[in-house]
Formats: sequence, C-alpha cells, structure tokens
Amino acid sequence: MTGAYVEILRARHAARLLAGTLIGRLPNAVAALAIVLFVRAEGGSYSLAGGLAAVYGVANAVGQPVLGRLVDLYGQPRVQLPAAVASALAMAVFAFVGIGPLPLAYAAVAAAGLFTPPLEGGLRALWSSVLHREDQVHAAYAMDAVAQEVMFTIGPLLLTLGASLWSAQVALLLLNVVGVLGALSVVVSAPSRAWRSEPREAHWLGALRSRGLLALLAAFLFVGMALGSIAVAAVSYADDHGGDAVYGWLMAGIGLGALIGGVVYGARQWAGEPARRLSLLVALLAVCYLPLMLMPGAVAMTLLAVLAGVFLAPCIACAFVLVDRHAPRGTVTEAFSWLVTTFTVGASVGTGLAGPVVEVGGALWGFAVPGAAGAVSLLVLLATGRVLAAPVRGAVVAASSENDPNRAVEPRFSSGDRA
Repeated sequence: MTGAYVEILRARHAARLLAGTLIGRLPNAVAALAIVLFVRAEGGSYSLAGGLAAVYGVANAVGQPVLGRLVDLYGQPRVQLPAAVASALAMAVFAFVGIGPLPLAYAAVAAAGLFTPPLEGGLRALWSSVLHREDQVHAAYAMDAVAQEVMFTIGPLLLTLGASLWSAQVALLLLNVVGVLGALSVVVSAPSRAWRSEPREAHWLGALRSRGLLALLAAFLFVGMALGSIAVAAVSYADDHGGDAVYGWLMAGIGLGALIGGVVYGARQWAGEPARRLSLLVALLAVCYLPLMLMPGAVAMTLLAVLAGVFLAPCIACAFVLVDRHAPRGTVTEAFSWLVTTFTVGASVGTGLAGPVVEVGGALWGFAVPGAAGAVSLLVLLATGRVLAAPVRGAVVAASSENDPNRAVEPRFSSGDRA
C-alpha cells in the first residue's frame, strides 16, 4: 500500500516540496486558534477573539485566489515569499501591539490573512513537473490530502505546547517565523524557480470562466459546510458526554478517518472518469455522516467520527484531479486556490448554520446538517455531471524532455507546466 507513496517521495525534490509546503502553511492552519489563545491571554473576550478570527478567515478567503492569479502571472518566488513575509510581519504587529488599539488589531489580522501565500495551490501546480506519470500525480494529490490532516492535527498541538512553555505571544511569533522558513524552502527549490504557468488568455474572470471548475466549486461549498457544521454539533454532544476531552477525541477521530481513507485511496490506481468517482465518493461521505445522529456513548461516537472522516480525503484528492483538468490554461494555481477558498467559506457557513440548528434541536439535529449538506453536494455533482465529465479543449500538454525523452503527450493535464 505504501509503495506508491515511497515512489513519490523518492522523486527528486518531492519530499522537500511537500515538507516545505506543510511547514509554510502551519501559521494558516492554526491561525484561528492562535488568535483566540492570544486574545484570551490579553484579557479579551471570546466575542472579540471570534471577531478577529473571522476577519482573518474572510481576508484569507479573498487573498488566496488573488495571490494565486499573481503566481500564475509572475511565478512562485516573486509572489510566495514576499506574501509569506508580509503575512508574518502583520501577525508580528498583532502580537506586539495586542488588542489595545482595536482598529490596528483588526487591520493586522486582516493583512495577515490577505497575504497568506497560496502554497497549497502552488504545490499542486508543481507536482506534474516533478513526477513522471499521471498516476503518480494522482497519488501525490491523495498524499497531499493526507498530509493536510496530519498538519491540522499536529499544528494545534504545537501551538498549545508553545503557549504552555512560553506564552501565546511567543508561540504566535515562532509559528509565523517557521512558516516563512517553510515558504523559503519551497521557493528556492529548482522546480519552484523554474516553474512557469502556461500562456493564458487575458480574461477578468481568470479560472472562474471554466464551467467545470464552477460546478466543482459549487459542490465543494457544501462539502465544506458539512465539515464546519460537524465541529459545532460535536461541541454540543461533548457538553453532555464528558466535555472538552470528548470533543477533542471526536475531532481527532474525523482526522484519523480522513488519514486512513486518503492513504488507502492514494495507494492504488482508479479506473473510470474522476467525475463519476467523485459523485460516488461524495455519496459515501454523506451516508457516513448519518450514523452520527445515533449519538451513542463517547467511545462508540468516536468510532463513528472515524467512519465519518474516511471519505473526506479521497473526495478532496479526486477534486484536485478535476480542478487540474478544468483549469483554463495558465490559471492552475488560481484554480486550486479557489477550491481552498470555497471550502473555507463553506466551512464558515456550516459553522454559522449549525449554531442556530443546535440551539433549536440540540446535537441530534446538528449532526443532521452535515448529512444534508453532503446530499446537496451530491445533487450538484449529478446535475453538472456532463460538464465535469466533458473533455477540456486545450488541456493536453506535451511533457518536457526532462521527464519524457520520447516527448509523449500526457493527456488530460492542464498543470503540466514547463519546468
């Protein structure tokens, strides 16, 4: 099962790019929690902490596709590293100034979110120039999704450890310094420096002029809603079944399930159209959310949380393939960044929607929201199936002589950018 991943990591530059991207994204992965911990340490209220975290999230959602388009236009080093430094400096201002002058605090977190570098989309644009075969790129997408689950599990642990050893301020500063070092490791690598986007047609909509990409984004808005709503319902459940420790186990269970599913999914090649496969995966994801409504004891509920997460990483990995296929030429980083933004916005909407639902109907109805959101996502995919499955004109790219001496055409890949 691990053979495909070992083969990828042995490829030149692959391990470095993956590790650098994950380290570079640590500040973004823990930003909301870091802001809450710091504001509380400064004596601020939870409402203020939530407001600042929300501003960061909105700014991040806006900045990712904008910076992604700039990467496509000007290359990775000229955008990623300055953005990482700007984001870290903005967080440093927030850490040193605190919550005293509120306008400055809000401006600092907004700038930090806005300038968060699109390392995630950048890595996916690089995979096809680092790996030799289409099946390897597909496996790399799955490995990428699995690595995200590991990062979102380890990141909060590192933050809380740093806050307990030193302070929330020091932990916030250190993680942002580490994030800049991760981005630096990526942009000074040979693939990142050499990567150039394909020639693009000038269009104000950029990647959003693709009907297939719009269909995929609409579907993943609801996948994000499902994941965001689970977090709120799990808090309500944990309040009646053991408190914060139970909530932590439920969230860890979802992460573990996603990790298992991603590892299994990426370890083999899958036949058939990825659009149909994504519909099946989303259907299974929605079905696996439903047993959470049984709300058994904490141990059994944790096992159900593992089941609920199993198909999350495979859905994301399959979506990466479709983004790569439907991104118009020269917009691949922007297209991947739009997926990140849509998923983030969906999670925020799901969190906001689940709150009133839980207040009215309790945790039971709260756990009904992710199943319903998954069902809507499936309906979107079924309604747009022909658009997603349609061949994309102009998405065929000849592999470079560096990784294909025969100069064979590698079909269906729009991100086979020149390395």
